Parts: sequence; structure tokens; C-alpha cells
Amino acid sequence: MINTYEEAVEWIHSFMPFGIKPGLKRMEWMLNKVDNPHRRLKTIHVAGTNGKGSTVNYMRSILQTAGYEVATFTSPYIETFNERISINGEPIPNDELLQLVQDVKPIVDSVEVETDLGSPTEFEIITFMAMFYFANVSKPDIVLFETGLGGRLDSTNVIYPMLSLITNVSYDHMNILGNELTDIAKEKAGIIKNGVPLITTETKEEVLDVFLRIAKEKKAKVYKYGIDFNSTHQNSSNDGETFTLKASLFPAKEYKISMKGEHQVRNASLAIMAINYLRVYYSLLIEEEDIKRGLLEASWIGRFETVSTNPLVIIDGAHNEEGMKSLTTTLKKHYPSKKKIAVFAANKDKEINEMLRHLYTEIDHITFTIFPFHRAASAKELFETSVFHSKDYNEDYQETLQKRIASISEDEMLIVTGSLYFISEIRKYFKKM
Repeated sequence: MINTYEEAVEWIHSFMPFGIKPGLKRMEWMLNKVDNPHRRLKTIHVAGTNGKGSTVNYMRSILQTAGYEVATFTSPYIETFNERISINGEPIPNDELLQLVQDVKPIVDSVEVETDLGSPTEFEIITFMAMFYFANVSKPDIVLFETGLGGRLDSTNVIYPMLSLITNVSYDHMNILGNELTDIAKEKAGIIKNGVPLITTETKEEVLDVFLRIAKEKKAKVYKYGIDFNSTHQNSSNDGETFTLKASLFPAKEYKISMKGEHQVRNASLAIMAINYLRVYYSLLIEEEDIKRGLLEASWIGRFETVSTNPLVIIDGAHNEEGMKSLTTTLKKHYPSKKKIAVFAANKDKEINEMLRHLYTEIDHITFTIFPFHRAASAKELFETSVFHSKDYNEDYQETLQKRIASISEDEMLIVTGSLYFISEIRKYFKKM
């Protein structure tokens, strides 16, 4: 029997060794056992290599500003496990998570006993918990579901949403999704449902061709960035980004976001387009002022986040090549004159050299380290892989941070990056300071 919150989280994590087992049969079986709660939810489905979390957060903030109860399902968490299942930006309370585990455990345990499908994975269990909780306990007006990996066989793909969003497609998780962009695109496009429109900020022709082909088969309309809606970046400042967005659904308007980076302009544009679709086709009562205020108030921890101003320390969860491109572009735009020292740690299953290739263009020195995670690459391993001219390594990330922070001069800044799991540990460290 599970009696405490700690035991509940430990039980969920005990399924981590089952790894990733793509497929929807275990999810469908568990949901069917509890009368398919996901079918009672009004949902938006968000997939893409990068920008899912930010897009979800922009939409959540706008909808919440307009007075709607908004549930979100995101991954991974940064500060607490409970973040993954949230209502109006607030993680599920510990006592409700405990009760939720007690409710779903008998169903999860019965999968191996009553079927030949094998044990559910950790991610499947968390997804099942979220759907059960949203439908039976919190009962929000709308749920924003972020895919975990890919789309076609992702455990969230049992939903039939009002709208599907795909941020972009780039190289990540190739061992599961495929080595070619078109292979990865096909997996992401697996979230497209019959008659459900797709909005995307992807612009690469070979990827769009895949989306359009699958959408045509599903009779799903596609709204494309650069054609059906388009943003013009106006200004970058310490307060964020200003841009103009025009679209087929609404006239050109100017918006401001507090999150930094041109990539965030695209994420915000996708969110605004989705919100306007819901206004036009689902009669959601959202005023223009709700959109502007919601965008400005939206923030997302671990994404180009300033955790210290003296010395200047920025943390960013860039964990693939595209994410690192966005990070370096934003650094160049916002801090052109600063000398940049990087602390880097990453998972060993990532395309580390491709990530570092972009980071090298903006930094003056790099320190490699490791964090407590079963897939993390060792600091020495990263150091030996690196071809950068100014580098060192330390297997203790806390000692690394202490030394680096103590030695940063006024004309320098520290950037900590490489993995969202690493950033989770870093935020804990700074909270203790």
C-alpha cells in the first residue's frame, strides 16, 4: 500500500527501467478500464522538437487571463515532479497526487496480469494519471497536452483534440524517430487527426511536404507560418521581444513577450494563431487585451532564465542542435559585448558535437561537468570529445558552479546549458544560495 507522497513518486519512478516502448495499446487498455476519461476532455495537442513547453505556456497564460480553467501536461519537470500535471500553472498538490496514485495503481498493476502487452512505461503511467485526474477531479475548461517524444506512437496520442500544433522538426531522438528529417516529420505528423486542423511554425519544405501529405489523407486543414500567418520581429530589449503578427484570421497587431529570443517570437505567434482559431471556430470569449496581457505575463523556467544578475548567470535547457542554435542567437543579440563562460552537461544519447559546434561560436571558455542522472555523459567524456581551444572539466557540478561564480568578472557572464535535467539540478542549487 502506498501511504505517502514520497512513496507515490517512488512508485511512478520505479517504472523508469522499462524505458521507452512506443505504442498506444497499453494506454488504450488502461483508459478503457476507467471508461475512457480522455474522451470527456476538450484538448489541444502540441508536438515538435523544440518550443512545445513555451507554446503551451503562452496559450495557458492567455486562456487563464481570459478566465478559463486550463490544465497542462508537460515534460520534463524542472523543480518538482508535480509540475507535469498542472491546473492554471499550479502543480497538482501532494495529497491529490498521492490519492491519484492510489486510484490508478490497481489498473496499472493489472496490465501485466490481464494482458500480454507488458508493463506500462513511466511516461504512460504519468499520462494515464493526468487524463484520469483532469477528467474526474479537476475538470478544467481546456487541456493542453504536450507530447513526450515524437507523436504517432506517443502515449498522449489517444486524444482527439480540437486543434493540433507542431512547432518544428529538427534532429533529436534519432534512435527512436529515425535519422532523416522526413522520418522525424512523419512521426510528429502522427498527431494529425481526421478533420482536425493543424497549425505549424515549421518552414522547411521537405518537412512541410510530409505534413501536407498526411493532412490531405486526414482531410485536415493546415495553417502554415509564412503563408497563413507571419510575424515580423521589431525589437529586442532587456524586457523581452516586440513583434507584429498578421494572419488570415485576424489583422496585423503588435505584441510583446517577456521571454527572450527570436525563437520565442515564433512560439508566441503559434500560440496567438491557435488562440484566434479557438475564438473564431469555437467561440471562446477571449479579448485582444487578454492575449496581450497573457503573452507578457507568460514565463517558462529554465529557458534563457536569468538566475543571478551579479554576477550575470543565465541557464537554458537547450538539449539538441536546434535548441543550441536558438540559445547562441539570443546570446549574440542580447549580450554582444560580454565575454561568455559556459558550464555544459548533457545526456550521452544526444548529438553532443552538433550541439557544441553552435555553442563554440559564442563562448570564450567551456567547463564540462556531470549531473546525477542515469543517462548523463561523464565530464571527462565530454572534455575528450570537445575540440574547443579553451576548456576544462570537473566531475562535481556544484564545485564547478562555486568556482565559476566566484571568478566571474564584470565584463563576463556565465551560461549553464546542455540538458533540461541538468537545469533542474542547477535551479535547486541557486535556490539554496
